[in-house]
Parts: sequence; structure tokens; C-alpha cells
Amino acid sequence: MREKNDEPCWYVAHTYSGYENKVKSAIDKTVENRGLEDQIFEVLVPMENVVEMKNGARKESVRKMFPGYVLVKMVMNDETWYVVRNTRGVTGFVGPGSKPVPLSYEEIKTLGIMLPEGMEEPPKETIQFHGKTGDQALITGGSFAGLEGVITQINDSKQSVIITAEMFGRETPLEVGFEDVRVL
Repeated sequence: MREKNDEPCWYVAHTYSGYENKVKSAIDKTVENRGLEDQIFEVLVPMENVVEMKNGARKESVRKMFPGYVLVKMVMNDETWYVVRNTRGVTGFVGPGSKPVPLSYEEIKTLGIMLPEGMEEPPKETIQFHGKTGDQALITGGSFAGLEGVITQINDSKQSVIITAEMFGRETPLEVGFEDVRVL
């Protein structure tokens, strides 16, 4: 039995390859016919623009980001599970056994999908920076670890500082996150 979830979430349904658009149309039609607009909100076949070189010419085209998958924003219950799972061309949901797993905030953000209602962005951890412009600082992490320089700018909203350090015989400004800087 599926776990009931009253909040709409994005789920991933696996389809036969090449059936993604047919599955989307079939689910949309079933939702309309059964009056499930308040439980199954959206069905997506994510697409991306790609540029290919063919015979020395640039050719722009659109392709499916995830062949064999469709994304469904829905309230998970036995009825919605049944509708999607039994749509022609759907082989199942992504998740262990018959238990669909909703996409996480990070996965949704990566795909550029709007957040489902009720799903808030996780609070960002803010680091309190205890330096000021003109202080000497050591870069402790990242690709510039070990370099010393002078803090020339502090950006609290980006949680980063600009440190001017000597590289290749000249002063170079480097943007470094608060977590990778130690004031000397």
C-alpha cells in the first residue's frame, strides 16, 4: 500500500522510451475525465535546447532531458497512484518497490521547476564573518588554499569576500566564501 501524502509533490514515472508525450497526454485526459484536477496538477516531459554540429553547420534542436521518464505533480493517494501507474506506457514510479519517492527540494531546484506549495526552501546556513576591509587573511579552502592577501570587499548576502592576493607577479582579486577564509 502506498503512503498517503496530502501535500502535492513531484514524482517521477518511468515510461517506455518514446512514450513520454503519449503518457503525458493520456494522464492529462484521464485527469480531465475523472475530475482529478485537485489531485494531479501537472505532468511534464522536461525538454532542453541543444546545439549540434552536423556537416560543419550548427543545428539547434530540442530533446528530452530524461528519456523514459515523466514528472507528475500530484497528491499521492491510492486513486492518483492507480491512475498514473495504470496509464498505458507507464512501467512504474521511481522508488523502492511500489512506494514512489517524491523529488527533494534540491532535485526540483536543479530541474528549474517551481516549488510545490508547502515546500519551502531550506534555510541557508549563514556564517558570521569576523573580519573587515583591510585585514590580512589566509585562504584555507578551495583552489586558492594557502594564499594570503588583503580583504578588499565583504559581501554578506553572498557569504563571500574579495581578497587581493599576489599571483603570477601581480595583485589579483579572488572571491572566496566565508567558510574558506581565516583572518590573520
